[in-house]
Amino acid sequence: MTITMEQKAVENVIEIHLSGKIHRGDYEKYVPEIERILDQQGKIRVLVVMEDFHGWDTGGLWRDIKFDAKHYKDFERIALVGEKSWEKGMATICKPFTTADIRYFSPNDVEEARRWILQP
Repeated sequence: MTITMEQKAVENVIEIHLSGKIHRGDYEKYVPEIERILDQQGKIRVLVVMEDFHGWDTGGLWRDIKFDAKHYKDFERIALVGEKSWEKGMATICKPFTTADIRYFSPNDVEEARRWILQP
């Protein structure tokens, strides 16, 4: 599993790149940083780029659900960039877990996703 996270020049925007399969322990690496940014910025916007992403194991999925429940109202926009049809479906599946505006973009449209996440 590889997770990279970068806070953009616009301080309430985070770009996350995911590959491989997410495990419970992976959350310990980046959740504290996301929560620090939430404490500083209030609502945030997130661009998630999935490349060769294989989803979650059971522990990772449970940790993700707990994180989503805790931060239900903390995300303003979420852009999902993925290459698989199930990743596109995540834009719909995630809606009950957040008040954020969520959109899916294909890998060819990653720059469009970046522009959308920054729009006022």
